Amino acid sequence: MWTVLGIVAELLFTMAGICALYIVWQMWWTGVQSEHTQVEQRQSVSWSDPSKSANSAKGVSIASPQNGTPPVQPEKANTGDLIAQIYIPRFGDQWQRNIVEGTDMPQLNAHGIGHYTYTQMPGALGNFAAAGHRAGYGQPLGDVDKLQVGDPIVLRTKDYWYVYTYTRYTIVSPDDVGVVAPDPDSPGTKPTERLITLTTCEPKYSAPASHRWISYGKLKYWAKVSDGVPAELTKQQGPGGAVQFINNEKQSFASKLPSLVPVLVAALIVYLVLFVMAALLWRWPLRRAIRDGEVKRPTASIYGGLMRLQPGVKPVRILLLLILIFAAAVAVVQWGCPWAAANIPLLRQMSNFVAVTK
Repeated sequence: MWTVLGIVAELLFTMAGICALYIVWQMWWTGVQSEHTQVEQRQSVSWSDPSKSANSAKGVSIASPQNGTPPVQPEKANTGDLIAQIYIPRFGDQWQRNIVEGTDMPQLNAHGIGHYTYTQMPGALGNFAAAGHRAGYGQPLGDVDKLQVGDPIVLRTKDYWYVYTYTRYTIVSPDDVGVVAPDPDSPGTKPTERLITLTTCEPKYSAPASHRWISYGKLKYWAKVSDGVPAELTKQQGPGGAVQFINNEKQSFASKLPSLVPVLVAALIVYLVLFVMAALLWRWPLRRAIRDGEVKRPTASIYGGLMRLQPGVKPVRILLLLILIFAAAVAVVQWGCPWAAANIPLLRQMSNFVAVTK
């Protein structure tokens, strides 16, 4: 009875571990993959690097606000096209996301933030409206509740900066489409201002979300990318020091990996090398001791059985088992979690997951 209970306990702990890995996949790895895709997309277009607009020892140049009617860029786009990059310093100096055309799940899951195709483009009179996840997939709008009146929201297109000022938020039901109208305060009327609207889920962790958190901003000024970087995206290194772009435009180490397959392969190679070395040096001393009666035969156990299959002394056997468990965890995150999110109805509803093919 105790043997059966022990095996059941091991199975339950294993299932708990898989559930934890699913949370890791949903809340972390999907964001890493999204960052990888966004960096690849930025590298695929011929946009200049704003951090390279240096002004000798003074650092980057500060782009001066321009007069006149703001240019509209781009004038049109196809689904998935990179429209702009968005910077919100309130979310952190290194926070930036892509904005692509379209708000379907493949765009929101993989490309950061999506532009409502029927709303205005950056610089146009009316409302530039975009949507993003609040949890998972890099949670681009996970901190909208931290925005304060007056905070800058900066869009960068290929040639222009559009600096907006955050004004207010509201919480509405999902069917309230008036929030992304050209004039959200008076849907159906002709707009008189240039606005930005960011929509996301409310509450943050819910499936499906019962409401939408709507953040509004108003255009403050526009500038040319060729002139430098908006003052809102710069910082000075001490009094009289060089002016720097707050974002170093560098991606995280994990996001450099297109998948977890290299990590899995590396783990298996390390395991195989250690296994062979341990087998040559010590063979299987525990199994020999059990066979010779020097050690009492242990009861049946899943992990205990795997432990006894490993060669070498006890510390080596523990290390080998841990590497195997790590490799199994990587495989679950790489293949098991996406499969579960795509095929189990409850998880599919919770994750909004769709398989994205390039």
